[in-house]
Amino acid sequence: MSPKKILLSEEQIPRDWYNVLPDLPQPMPPVIHPGTRQPIGPDDLAPIFAMPLIAQEVSQEHWIQIPDEVREVYKIWRPTPLVRADRWERALDTPAHIYFKWEGSSPAGSHKLNTALAQAFYNKIEGQTRLSTETGAGQWGSSLAFACNVYGLDCKVFMVRVSYDQKPHRRTMMQAWGATVAASPSTETKAGRDILARDPNSVGSLGIAISEAVEVALTQPGTKYTLGSVLNHVLLHQTVIGLEAKQQLELAGEAPDVMIGCVGGGSNFGGFALPFVRDKLLHGAKTRFIAVEPTACPSLTKGKYLYDFGDTACTTPLMKMYTLGHNFMPESIHAGGLRYHGMAPLVCHLYDLGVIEAQAVAQTGVFAAALSFARAEGLIPAPEPSHAIKVAMDEALRCKATGERKVIVFNLCGHGHFDMAAYEHYLTGRLRDHEHPEHAIDEALKDLPGLQPSPG
Repeated sequence: MSPKKILLSEEQIPRDWYNVLPDLPQPMPPVIHPGTRQPIGPDDLAPIFAMPLIAQEVSQEHWIQIPDEVREVYKIWRPTPLVRADRWERALDTPAHIYFKWEGSSPAGSHKLNTALAQAFYNKIEGQTRLSTETGAGQWGSSLAFACNVYGLDCKVFMVRVSYDQKPHRRTMMQAWGATVAASPSTETKAGRDILARDPNSVGSLGIAISEAVEVALTQPGTKYTLGSVLNHVLLHQTVIGLEAKQQLELAGEAPDVMIGCVGGGSNFGGFALPFVRDKLLHGAKTRFIAVEPTACPSLTKGKYLYDFGDTACTTPLMKMYTLGHNFMPESIHAGGLRYHGMAPLVCHLYDLGVIEAQAVAQTGVFAAALSFARAEGLIPAPEPSHAIKVAMDEALRCKATGERKVIVFNLCGHGHFDMAAYEHYLTGRLRDHEHPEHAIDEALKDLPGLQPSPG
């Protein structure tokens, strides 16, 4: 049996991020300016993002160097272990080998810090003094708060109202690192006030919170917007996860048959899978890649592959993605980080090409799988990666039924220490499943901007 933990040294932390764009069999559909309906250029994004990040967004370089200043801070918790879930294997009585990449050991408790540090660094060297952002469950907001503290930047976070109320300790964590946090929708922005005028009891959404954060970046000098998922440069920074995992699986003498990650915006799944997707695209590897989302927010499995805004107030460029409509209002499920109406265009493109698969799972089954894992391995996972755990368990039990000895690898992208209320709801029978109805999707899609099909 391979070691329980496959560890790397600090010297083995990747020195470059991997960029999949030049390896794609077909280029991604362009991002469109909502006014001109033409592909956007760097100048269109400059009021919102730092220029080094804009350059990374469209780069055709295979490898982009990780700045020494960022890599040095990575050493606080990286490289992260790849762990053989052998106790869970025995509990499930499966012949499968199950591994998980453990990203919950970062100061903020999730994978989000991999890109937060990079984005804060590039904004700092450009001369910005403040960053604005949105957050759902709080993993991204707390990561950016830490990163801004490292590089001496002010940080403004708009936290989706339902998570602001459900997860007060995440909010306190951000404030401990110096961030200012507002429940979204708020009265601090026109976008927030407009939503509250229509629905004073709005529980919020990531789309609304994005609108507020972008508005602050556009109207307040010295402020740029940062995003914790969705965009190419964010997935790029997260490839440090998959690049480490490749080294670790090689040390274990294993090759993955199935790789699984949860998806809300797509960053942790992308960062985990893309270095292995390269082997599929260039060398014909047979690995299956499964993106797992909630039935309450089924962007990939029920959404339409159309151009849509990334936010509710329609201030962002138009991206072609699997979308439930920018006015989508998700149920108040506990996986707050998976409640986004769209998906990373890069993940959508790979799904459309058939390179990756997608599944939607309901939250009661997710928590049952999370407890099965926690009781065997000791780690209590966040609700978001527990979606990946559910499908990993399904795959392992399928191996039990067939006798196949597959290698199953999933990304455990964060701990559940701030999610005990969710576990309490499950253990006391108060957790309910939600399935987003087709008629609600059809209704939301009526408000799309009418840029279909994609421009030639």
